[in-house]
Amino acid sequence: MTTSNETQALLERIAELETKMAYQDVTISDLNEEIAVHQQRIDVIQQQLKAMFGQINNMKGSNMASEKEETPPPHY
Repeated sequence: MTTSNETQALLERIAELETKMAYQDVTISDLNEEIAVHQQRIDVIQQQLKAMFGQINNMKGSNMASEKEETPPPHY
């Protein structure tokens, strides 16, 4: 069997591990919150980028001439 000193050492080690685990749980929770915030930002940026591409595509079809239709600049 274990002696009282060994038991005490094991109990202290368990308490230390539980403390470390509690800090890790807090860290994991904080990181999850940060990931959620970053994902929301990514979603917003993707929506904005999609809207910009739509605007660019609309501009191409409106009043911009194609390269073949463009007259060369005067210095050519």
